[in-house]
Formats: sequence, structure tokens, C-alpha cells
Amino acid sequence: MGSNAIDRLKDFLAQLPPQSQALLMREFERAIERGDDATVPNLVLEQLRKIVRQSDDNDRSRGIEDPSRLVFQPLEPFLVEGNSAAPGRIRRSSLSPIWQWLIRDGIPEEAQKFDTALTQAAEHTVGIEPAIKTFQIAAASAIAAITSGGPDSRSLGRIGAPSVVEDLALTGAVLGARDALEALGNKLPRLMRAFGDPQIAATMEALNVPSLQSSQVLPFALSLVTQRLGAAWQIVRIAIKMAGSDDELRVAATPFGVAVTIAIHDLASVASHLRADIKRSRFDDISNHLKTVHDGIRGLRTELDIRSDSVWGRQLASIRVEISSALKSEIESVSGRVRRLLRQRPDKDITAASRIDPIDVDETVALIDFVATCRNYASELAINEVTLRTYSELQHYVEQSIEALVASLRTPDQRVRAFRKMQVDAAVRFCEILFGLDYASLMGKAADNAVYVERKAAPKAG
Repeated sequence: MGSNAIDRLKDFLAQLPPQSQALLMREFERAIERGDDATVPNLVLEQLRKIVRQSDDNDRSRGIEDPSRLVFQPLEPFLVEGNSAAPGRIRRSSLSPIWQWLIRDGIPEEAQKFDTALTQAAEHTVGIEPAIKTFQIAAASAIAAITSGGPDSRSLGRIGAPSVVEDLALTGAVLGARDALEALGNKLPRLMRAFGDPQIAATMEALNVPSLQSSQVLPFALSLVTQRLGAAWQIVRIAIKMAGSDDELRVAATPFGVAVTIAIHDLASVASHLRADIKRSRFDDISNHLKTVHDGIRGLRTELDIRSDSVWGRQLASIRVEISSALKSEIESVSGRVRRLLRQRPDKDITAASRIDPIDVDETVALIDFVATCRNYASELAINEVTLRTYSELQHYVEQSIEALVASLRTPDQRVRAFRKMQVDAAVRFCEILFGLDYASLMGKAADNAVYVERKAAPKAG
């Protein structure tokens, strides 16, 4: 979908009543759960969630607080959109059914007290933090009770889909470790551009808290560290340090081995965004995505001795194959688009209405730039051959075409000359990427001179 179509979809969804928006979200989430094609559901869910969050922000600006948002605030750094969650992450879509269970069946009495405290706080402008913390502790205890395998666990199916049940235990773990995670966040720098031995030692000291070492909480603590790193894949250095080895078997044997899984999931997420952007012809962030995936794959393969037949090795190989397939098909299409725009059709086929679509030219410029960017990361992403071949073909074809097009500007037929000038202008833009600004400027001047000579020569012919 183009940006205009997405804007129209967003406007339509924003006009729906809140109940209809919630119903749509549930239906699309169920469609994804069933394994249906997720393209349309994910697109609509993305827009719906933006609308709901904007509505929540507007409510807060008017002094209206959503109780669930207050209680689940500690989860905010770990929430993800969509139906796939990595270690140390929780699906945002799970929060609504979890909240409904808490206030309906989990801790209804505490929910009523919390609601009363919110009302009193709004009326008397007093702090609500103690009431929030009390409710969070009660919620963590109720979740631990129902997920511990006791008699209450038989009612888990009534809470929501399997993904919700999976996130329920994680939600309770984060709420129970709220203070420790908050303290960790305060100790960590806001951004660690370098993650060498001094930073690793300081981070490990901050992680050395008993409440952060449990199997459920540790992935969230490591996820918090990952979010502060300049390069997310570097989180594996903590696991290597703890194992005292770069052998993947020894790293995986430690509790901190989950750091490698987090890094791989992060790369898979970036790769997914990259494929989606390519499919939608959005190339604004392509360079950043390519660099992140390239550096991440190279970093993991350099820092860790990963076997090709291991789980981690197969996951990395899968990421490379998926990205390579997506990039190859797009790269191979660029030459055809350039040839279609610059092809010198016979003069008799050119009419006064013949035009070159400026949007088509802009998209082709973006694609050529995309191919040029891919050259920097081709070897690690297994697209070396197709990238170099396509780039060489583009240079050869554009160089030949622009010279012929400039020469054709000297035609006395105004109708043909106008169309050829559009082609030359497009070719000059292509040259700027393929050969640099100096060459493009030179060809632009040659085109101007060709038109100028013809204009001067026309009166003499008369």
C-alpha cells in the first residue's frame, strides 16, 4: 500500500467507535493466531495500535489516566507489536486480556480498592504511587499462583490465547521485580556506544542482584541492557564473559546464554522490517537496516564460535537466506526499470502527450541508491555476485544511454525534443548516484548546450 492508501485507512479506523476498534483488534489477532496470512492483519493492527496509543496520550493530557497503563508501566520497555515475542519481550496485545482477568477473577477486591484510590487521587490531587505498587505486588502474587501448576492453573485457558498465557507468567515476573529492574535502568548509561571490558564489568556488577538472576527475570534485565547499547548484538559479550569462552556450547550452558538468543531475535526483527520496507518500496531506512543486520551477523560470527548445524547457526543462516532472497529479487528488477525509462523509442511513437512519470523516476533513483548501498554489505549478506553485476550493468547502460539521449536533443521536432529532455533529466539523476556529482553536472551542462545550439540554429534554417 502507498502512503496515501495507508493515510486513508488510518482516517477510517480513527472514525470508528472505541468498541469497534477493540473488536477489530481482537479479530485480527485471532486471525494471526490461526495462522492466516498476516500481511493485512499486521498492517491494520499497526494503525489501530497507533490510534489507541494516541487516544491514551490525549486522555493523559486531559488528566484522565488509564488504570491498566499505570499498573503495566514497568512493562513498557519490553513491549513488542505483533504476535511474535523474543526472550525478554512481551506482546502488547496480551495486556488487555491479562488486565481483564486481573480485575474480573484474579484480584477483584484489590482492583476495586485501586479504582477507589484513583478516584480519591483525582479529587484531592494526591500521589497514587503507593496504590500502584500495592496493586502490582498483588497482581504478581496472583499470577504466580495461577501459573505455578497448582489447582488454579486449570483456569488459564479462560484468560486468553496461548500467547497470552505465555505472557502472563512473564508479566508477573516483571511486576514482581519492578524495583530491581528500575534500579538496573538507573545504573546503566543511557547509551553505551562502546561495550568493551570496562563497560562489561560495570554492567555485570549492576546485574549481580539476586532478584535479577531468576530464569524469568534475567532475559528482561539483559533486554534492558541491550536497549542501551549502540549495537544490540554486542550483548553476547556478557554471555562470553560469563562462560569464559567463545565456544557456543559453553556459552549456551550458562544462564546468560539467553543473551545470544536475544541478539539473534533482534537481528531477525530488523530483517523482518527490512523485508517489509523492500516489499512496500520504502527505502528511507534501508541503509540503517542493512548496516544493523550486516554488523550483527558479522559480529556474532566473529565473537562466537557458532557451528553451522546448531540452533543458533541455523537461525543465523535462515536470516541470511531470507534477506538475500528479498534483496536479490529487488536488485535484479532495477535494470529493467532503468531501461524502460531511458529506452529510445522511435520518434514516430512519441506524441505531444508522452511523459515520464516523476514518481517513477523518484522510485528508480531510490532503487539505484539501494543497489549502491547494498554493495557495502554484499559479502556478509550473500548478495555479492548479483549486486556487483547489476551495478556494473547500470553504469554501462546509463553511460551509453545518456550520451545518445544528449545527441538526440538536437532534433528539430519540438515534440520529440521535449520528451528526450525528460529522459535526459532522469538519466542525469541516475548518473549522480552511479558516477558522482561531477559527472552528472557535466552531462547536465552537455544537455543544456545541446538544446541551446538547436535553438540558435533554428532561426538560420528559416
